[in-house]
Amino acid sequence: MHDASMEPLIIDDRAAGVFRVSRRTFTEPEFLELERRRVFEKCWIYAGHESEVPNPGDFRSRRLAGRAVILVRGDDGVVRVLLNTCTHRGSLVCREKCGNARTFQCPYHAWTFNSRGDLIGVPGEDAYSPAFKREDLALGQVRRINSYRGFIFASFDSSAPDLDDYLGAAREYLDLVCDQSEVGMKIVSGQQSYSIRANWKLLVENSIDGYHGLPTHQRYFSFLADIGIDLKARGVLERHKVADLGNGHAVIEYTGPWGRPVAHWVPPFGAERKARIESTRRDLEQRFGAERARRICETSRNLFIFPNLVINDIMSITVRNFFPVSHDYMEVDAWALGPVDERPEDSALRLDNFLTFLGPGGFATPDDVEMLESCQRGFANREIGWSDISRGMKRNDPEITDELQIRTFWRRWNELMTAPLARRARRAA
Repeated sequence: MHDASMEPLIIDDRAAGVFRVSRRTFTEPEFLELERRRVFEKCWIYAGHESEVPNPGDFRSRRLAGRAVILVRGDDGVVRVLLNTCTHRGSLVCREKCGNARTFQCPYHAWTFNSRGDLIGVPGEDAYSPAFKREDLALGQVRRINSYRGFIFASFDSSAPDLDDYLGAAREYLDLVCDQSEVGMKIVSGQQSYSIRANWKLLVENSIDGYHGLPTHQRYFSFLADIGIDLKARGVLERHKVADLGNGHAVIEYTGPWGRPVAHWVPPFGAERKARIESTRRDLEQRFGAERARRICETSRNLFIFPNLVINDIMSITVRNFFPVSHDYMEVDAWALGPVDERPEDSALRLDNFLTFLGPGGFATPDDVEMLESCQRGFANREIGWSDISRGMKRNDPEITDELQIRTFWRRWNELMTAPLARRARRAA
């Protein structure tokens, strides 16, 4: 296995303004095993949203950091992340994507577990010795689970910091998302699932990359012009913020020219919505003041929470999670987020915007998928050993097309990938 302590994985020369990443981190399979142990099993990972399991017995089966799990609200009202493997012989005990169940029964030998994970049924239990105890064979569960504003996170690392400390400055941007409704936010029914034949870290870069927008998504910006949205007149990119939020998290925030169903009306939304949207904005101004209300209503943000959660609060709100299956193949899941009390017609508009831009068949996602897969194919030219991520490195006030936010990810990734080996090297010395 590659020893990350033997050679640098990144070049981070702040004095010269040079930042480069070794392309071996995208192409050599052994890095993925290191990432699974040192990144995904050490960090808080997004597991779902509280609105997905509102009632006792509600469950969602999914993969978390490569593991099969069940996000479930037990009959005691507590949300848990159960490990989806029978403690008898290992089969999945839940093979449905979602639903409501009082129990989960293994299809292999019919061991049965309740919604808390307790073993409550064993056919032919009298065949076992007195040493057999049901309480020793409950479903495993992720012990570190916590939530912030409805977003549920789990960690396999008992020494991980508290979730609030881990999120740090990213909480401000989650608040901007969640404060759009006084009664809370919900995941809208439905899920997008697709795959990309590229290394997962390329999607991290892409999700917070303002530099690729205009050249890659020309079709979308032409579409905006066709429906009467003038980017220059609306000052897109003129008011922006690019920030390192600590712990590998980052954000780009900018003026949104396309309007937002929550409280930023534009002509394509239809005149009948104008009064209601303006009323919502006035309510937000009363709750938070004019400046914070402006940020909620008029600014868009691409928020990245390390290592693999992206919340795009653009013309709609997209929650996107992804995980590597192999070094050159990832699976992506995405959901739409909206206010609990949103009118059906406004929810339909939000979903239309969600699909139009970020849906698997929308304007943006196919473009991005093609570019990431193109990068992965280009990495086969091993004579070119480094990718350059130096843009704006010497600029005091980073622009949205600079790459500070991408460097933020790579610096944290590099710390996690190399620090344990460095500690072992010191002990050996």
